[in-house]
Amino acid sequence: MPEITPLDSAANAAAMQAVFALPFVEQIAFFKDKLNLPTQFWDDILTAAHDRAFVVAGATKAELLTDLITAVLAAIQDGETINAFRKRFDDIVKKHGWSYNGERDWRTRVIYQTNLSSSYNAGRWAQLHDPDLLKSRPYWKYLHNDTVMHPRPLHLAWSGTVLRFDDPWWTTHFTPNGWGCRCRITAVTADEYPGIAAPDNGTYRHTDRNGKVHTIPQGIDYGWDYAPGASAYKPDLSRYPKPIADALSADLVRR
Repeated sequence: MPEITPLDSAANAAAMQAVFALPFVEQIAFFKDKLNLPTQFWDDILTAAHDRAFVVAGATKAELLTDLITAVLAAIQDGETINAFRKRFDDIVKKHGWSYNGERDWRTRVIYQTNLSSSYNAGRWAQLHDPDLLKSRPYWKYLHNDTVMHPRPLHLAWSGTVLRFDDPWWTTHFTPNGWGCRCRITAVTADEYPGIAAPDNGTYRHTDRNGKVHTIPQGIDYGWDYAPGASAYKPDLSRYPKPIADALSADLVRR
């Protein structure tokens, strides 16, 4: 393994801090590049497909999706609060006469938090792969958010785990790892790597509404066993219903 030079000077540390203090252009760019995709159910697409598609379960009209993605983009780009998003959401629902499932506060929280969290972490994936950062900090550390009232036991157990950035564990355990997960990843120097292998907590099986069985690492919610932003996304379109496959195929051609 090549020699690792730690980020040990105050000047370099200050420079790196300044980089991450800039507007989060990677997060915004990731979200702006999404394709509006009409879906009936939240798991019509899974894992890496979300790197390319913006979906809201039950939102099947193009105009409705356009207004919803605009509202989410405002939250990401302008730092709008969930209350501001809820006002936009109410206006959109009234405009389109949309009858959605679930209670309003719950539904808006899921849309808001899921999209902000996944796009934030996709932006972090891009930042953490910056070549200059990888030269000085080629290891990543998993950090649990201690403000969570009811932490997931395994997320708590993973806090402090340090592995090389290219360890396969990150392909399924990069944050977020479930609904409402607020864990995060940070870059660290080789000095923090304890030389311990990635945690192996086993797997569980989930049978979806179509009868397909998914094998998922323990501690990760169904549909969240991927790293947002990591996939160049060359999907197996045969696994999706034809309208979804056609839309994603057209988008790949566009790119």
